[in-house]
Amino acid sequence: MIEERARVMATEEGIAWVETWRKGACGSCSASAGCGTATLAKVLGQKRARVRALNGIGAKVGEDVVVGIPDRTLMKGSFAVYAVPVLTMLAAAWFGAALAGDEASLKEILSTLFGLSGLAAGFLWLRRFAGRIGSDAAWQPVILRRAGFAPVSWATNGFENKSAGTESGG
Repeated sequence: MIEERARVMATEEGIAWVETWRKGACGSCSASAGCGTATLAKVLGQKRARVRALNGIGAKVGEDVVVGIPDRTLMKGSFAVYAVPVLTMLAAAWFGAALAGDEASLKEILSTLFGLSGLAAGFLWLRRFAGRIGSDAAWQPVILRRAGFAPVSWATNGFENKSAGTESGG
């Protein structure tokens, strides 16, 4: 289960709109100084993401919660978004090239046209797939529990512990 901390921004019947921070996974990596991904994350900054989550615990607006999605669901969704359009494009391009036979100029034109058509078909499939799973509870993030952490400040840069340094040591 992949978990992320969030704040409930709005609620409806059985669901909540929660806000999380998008953050780079490599922010604390020792190689981040020379890493292109870390540099890009610094340039783009951290942004809030609003997500629809099933609210089985009855969380209220303003509460900090932990939202989760099963690993398997994330992997299947990632495959659908990234791999299916590329695979349909490659298969269609190969078919176009095979259809042209030995004619080199025709092979290039047909493989390009068929490849673009395959990519469009992959995106069309993805749109329909997203519509089908949009209301399927198995594909939705779920509020797992209320966050049992110290209060957080959302003012500037995400989760800052308001009580940092105020805990007694003994």
